[in-house]
Amino acid sequence: MLGIVGFVPAAQESTITWNGAADRVSADVRKQPLFSVLEIVAHQTGWHVFVEPEAARSVDVKFSNLPSGEALKKLLGNLNFAFVPQTNEASQLYVFVTQQGNATRAIGTNIVAAPLTKPKHVPNELIVKLKPGADIDALAKSVGAQVTGRDDKLGIYRLQFEDEAALEAALEKLKGSNDVAAVDYNYFYDAPQKPQPVSNATANQPKLTLDDSKPNDPCHPVVAVIDTQVQSLGSDLDKFVMKPVSVVGSDIAVATGLTHGTAMVNAVLDALAQSSGGHSSVKILPVTIYDAGEQTTTWNVARGVQAAVNGGATVLNMSLGGGGDSAVLNDIIQQALAKGVVIFAAAGNTPVTTPTYPAAIPGVNAVTALGAPGQLAAYANRGNFVSLALPGANVVQQGTQSFVVQGTSTATAYASGVAAGTKGIDCATWSQITGAMQEKYPVPQK
Repeated sequence: MLGIVGFVPAAQESTITWNGAADRVSADVRKQPLFSVLEIVAHQTGWHVFVEPEAARSVDVKFSNLPSGEALKKLLGNLNFAFVPQTNEASQLYVFVTQQGNATRAIGTNIVAAPLTKPKHVPNELIVKLKPGADIDALAKSVGAQVTGRDDKLGIYRLQFEDEAALEAALEKLKGSNDVAAVDYNYFYDAPQKPQPVSNATANQPKLTLDDSKPNDPCHPVVAVIDTQVQSLGSDLDKFVMKPVSVVGSDIAVATGLTHGTAMVNAVLDALAQSSGGHSSVKILPVTIYDAGEQTTTWNVARGVQAAVNGGATVLNMSLGGGGDSAVLNDIIQQALAKGVVIFAAAGNTPVTTPTYPAAIPGVNAVTALGAPGQLAAYANRGNFVSLALPGANVVQQGTQSFVVQGTSTATAYASGVAAGTKGIDCATWSQITGAMQEKYPVPQK
């Protein structure tokens, strides 16, 4: 059997034992993000827990056999909290800095997801992929559309219509056209989760030495992080980062605080350090697909995938997702998979079982998050399309400030790093590596 190094970031090393019947609690928590600690509390007690988003900080405490009230004071430090017991439903715990009403982030284990809605798309706009030799200008004219974006190498185009009625009529016509390989809406994707500043936390600083490698060596992959802008990680780690590629031109997010893309690169390198033994020739290719408003669509994601493959990437890290199942993106991804590229994508952070894309596209490795060892995070998606579960939290240092990053996006970056690091050690096939990872990092059934 292929050996996969077990990966557990430092932020996940903690235990809490909550004996509700005896009202006694023991804990050994070492520099754990508050939100992760509250997830463990919610899981063990069954409470619905709500926290003020600005309460992000680190918990570092050890105690034994305390009553629950005293245990909460130890775990929460100088934070305020209110416990609201309920008779016929789960009790509620509110954790806050300012006032109880501001504790709006739900962390309970029985969160009811918002009703599903139709995936949002760019108004009056379709994306079409043409078959070789087809004329996009003639096709657009035939359905009353304007070509507002084109990528002739990929054969994909953005078509704009006068209104949604004209779009819907054209969509049906284009689906039946012999010139069209795929057509769909230009879907919006969920905004990346913002890293939260945290106090008194020790960041995971990957310890890696860069090895020499031959160009295009299949045993030493390039990992494309398809995400927001990536900032410097310091001279030692920047050696692993290639020149960034952008599909949004100069319209790139203004880097204030820690960007999501930077956090994902840090997580990839952290997992790479553990899975490779601390030295590797794996490189990271940042591919920017989010605009200045940290918004992206199918158009940018599809072009980002192709830019990553053109840049030599053999691993694609897609710590992103949305509800739109795009035939055009599916086609682009299938082409990448056919070239031997392995893809990891985030399962989503709204605890439902419905598919998230591109994670649910056939051939993609969908990754969900653990809140504690062997336990799904309360926020994490858990559908039957999910194949891997890894820790969902990381602490990243930028200058003098630490940030906690939590979600299935972080778990996805860890998965990409484990796969790349393993490939660099024994050059097994991707199917062997992902199969071994599914055994090492199974999705909990509950």
